[in-house]
Amino acid sequence: YLEESAFEALEKDSQEFISILNRDEALEKFRVEYEKLLAIMKKSRENEKHLMEKCRKLSAELVEKSSKVAVLTKLTKDDGETISSLKSELEKAWKMVDKAHEREQKTKETINSLKKEILRLNNLMKERAGQEYNVEDLLRFQEEVTEERDQLLSEVVKLRQSLAEITEQQQETERAKNEAEESILQLQQDIQLRQNEELREVRKKEKMETELKNLLAEMDNKQAEIQKLQQQIENNKEEQLKMENNLREQQILNENAGKELEQLKMKNQKLKQESEQQSAMFDDVLKDIGQKTAQLKEAEDEAAQMRLEISKLSKMRDVLQNKLRTAEEQKVDADHEKSMLKNEIIRLEKEFETAKKQAEIDKRTTDGLVRERDMLNQNLIKATNATQKQIDLVKLHEQSKQNLEAEIQSYKIEAQKQRKIIYQLEKERESFINEMSELKEKILHNMKDLEIHQMQICDYEKEIQVQGIKLKQQQNLCETLRSERTLYSKNLIEAKDEIAEMKMKLKTATRQLDQLKDELKEKDAALEKAHVEHEQSEKEKESLKCELLRMTKQAMETKAYIENQEAEEKKLLKIIAEADADRLKQKKEFDKVLCERHALGTQLIRRNDEVALLYEKIKIQQAILNRGETEYRQRMEDMRILKLEIKKLQREKGILGKSAANVEELRWEFNHMQKELLREQTRCKILEEQLQKPLQVHRWRKLEASDPTTFELILKVQRLQKRLITKTGEVIEKEFLLQEKEKLYVELRHVLARQPGPEATEQLQQYRNILREKMKQIKVLSSELSMCETHSKEYKHEIERLNNELLEMKKKYLAQKRKERQKKEKERSSIDMRMKLPPLKTDVHHFNIEDFPLSRSIPKI
Repeated sequence: YLEESAFEALEKDSQEFISILNRDEALEKFRVEYEKLLAIMKKSRENEKHLMEKCRKLSAELVEKSSKVAVLTKLTKDDGETISSLKSELEKAWKMVDKAHEREQKTKETINSLKKEILRLNNLMKERAGQEYNVEDLLRFQEEVTEERDQLLSEVVKLRQSLAEITEQQQETERAKNEAEESILQLQQDIQLRQNEELREVRKKEKMETELKNLLAEMDNKQAEIQKLQQQIENNKEEQLKMENNLREQQILNENAGKELEQLKMKNQKLKQESEQQSAMFDDVLKDIGQKTAQLKEAEDEAAQMRLEISKLSKMRDVLQNKLRTAEEQKVDADHEKSMLKNEIIRLEKEFETAKKQAEIDKRTTDGLVRERDMLNQNLIKATNATQKQIDLVKLHEQSKQNLEAEIQSYKIEAQKQRKIIYQLEKERESFINEMSELKEKILHNMKDLEIHQMQICDYEKEIQVQGIKLKQQQNLCETLRSERTLYSKNLIEAKDEIAEMKMKLKTATRQLDQLKDELKEKDAALEKAHVEHEQSEKEKESLKCELLRMTKQAMETKAYIENQEAEEKKLLKIIAEADADRLKQKKEFDKVLCERHALGTQLIRRNDEVALLYEKIKIQQAILNRGETEYRQRMEDMRILKLEIKKLQREKGILGKSAANVEELRWEFNHMQKELLREQTRCKILEEQLQKPLQVHRWRKLEASDPTTFELILKVQRLQKRLITKTGEVIEKEFLLQEKEKLYVELRHVLARQPGPEATEQLQQYRNILREKMKQIKVLSSELSMCETHSKEYKHEIERLNNELLEMKKKYLAQKRKERQKKEKERSSIDMRMKLPPLKTDVHHFNIEDFPLSRSIPKI
């Protein structure tokens, strides 16, 4: 990583160098490329700063995320503790419910016993209703019974009130229990969500760690490659200095070679122009020959079949000269056509003679071309010598390639070592994965325990439902008791009516007694009867007294029973008070649970917001990582291109070394490079061993009651972050050095571009190809010439034959003319003789067919 001062110094040096280049017009291209490279360097500097800032931000975010992960782990532990406390509170609540259930059963039993006693008393009342009592005793007894009944009814009312209160308490406890169960379910869901989030975060963390490890491994590989490249670049610098000296020497040679090349180019251009002119001449000759051959063929056809030849000549004239537009007129006038054909034959003969002359000229031109071919063959021999030199250079390139392959083999060995290191890291990762799987199994075990507890809760709920059913049955029993109470009240009203009737009877009885007293006075007999009745009443009175004593005893027993019931009622009231106290405690605990639930809800909302922020940051980081990957790939491609260019430079270096004959110096440099390479390799190995097994082992002392895994992870993360920062800085430095080397390489390329290198060989190859094509064309033309000569000979023979035939035809025509003239002369002479002489005789000689010779064939018109 370059400092600002060093970068400014570089910029100043580059500007000075540009000003120096501006002075020389020959180095304009070099100056332009140098300025481009400077712009690229500035951009890379800005990118470097931007990437460093991104690295720092990423490291800070990593630290924040690790702290957040630690906080989340602590919260999950706290949630586990709250779950266990809630479970204990639930168990206490269930115990309280069981106690209330037992109390309800006891109250039900007491109510049943009281009902039985009421029934028994009612039965006794019914038994005694049939007997006759003294009015006063009965009234007293009735009052006592009513008081006892009122007391019992009041007790029943109190018991019902207590039952209603107990049922309300039970309902409230059930509601509290349902709310607690709902809160527990919500907490369990929240716990599951947190566990899922923790697992996601752990997975993400693992992915990030693996990516970090991969990036670090790649960074190490790149650093090793960069170090090697630096060594190569340093060696290249040294070689460059030597090469510059050689280049200065070669520039003079190149200038001379350039001048020679320009001369050769001028010669080449001249040769090209001459060859083009010759090819144009050749084409014209070929066209003329073609026209002549066509015309000769037309002449042959005309000689063979005049009418067909006329049509062909008309077509050829339409194509070539557009002169034979009067073909129809020629068909009509055969004699005119014959004369035209004769003229054409004469013209063709003249053209044939001109074609002969042109053929002789063509022969001369072909001789000149053959001479030029010989010259070109000589040039070819020279070019083959040059190619032999190029082959030698290729061999040198192959030797350098073999050396490079040996270096690649050493790189492969180093890559195998790095693969071993990666394998060890993968083993560590597998151990961490096993630990994670064990933790997951523990979590699953805890989840199973939670499910068992949930099943127990469901069982308790079922029991509560059963208890509710029992409560409903008890309520039904209470309603039956109420109906019985109404019946008893009805019976009471009936008894009061009967008492009123008895009072009326008593009144009537008193009146009768008064009447009887009057009658007693009046009747003594009735006294004896009254005395007997009195004795009977006394006996009945005694029996009633016995019954009263017995009833008092029963009343005492009932009082004792009522006292026992009151004691039991007090006990029940105490139980109800305890149940109320427990209910209040449960309410308080329920309120606490609700508060905790609200607090947990708010915490959950905060955690969800934090998780959302974390996800957004992770997305941003992933986008940054993707950009980094793309930039990294670009850099890798640049590295690959640089490697290819370095290989080219090495090849060119070999060529220049051969040309300069600095083999001993190159060998010394090669040995020096190998020594430096070995030194750097040993240094890399030592550094790797130090990274794997650091010397300061006892830097961190293990503390009691600490979490060693998370602590070690945090240390590892910090260490990796530091390494990442240092490696990025080193990478940036290496990139800057590479850019400088690229500049030097571009300069070398420009210097080498001026030298006659592969371009000259390519031009030679092009010239060879052009020569081969020209030779092929010459061969084709020579073959066409020979064909034309053979055709011209054939045409000559045919013309001679046609001339002979024409002569024969002329002779025949002349002979026929002569015969016709002779015939005419004979006829004229015969007519003159007739005019002069007497009529002719019958024995006049007639012309015979035998007089005309038919050995010759009639010429075709």
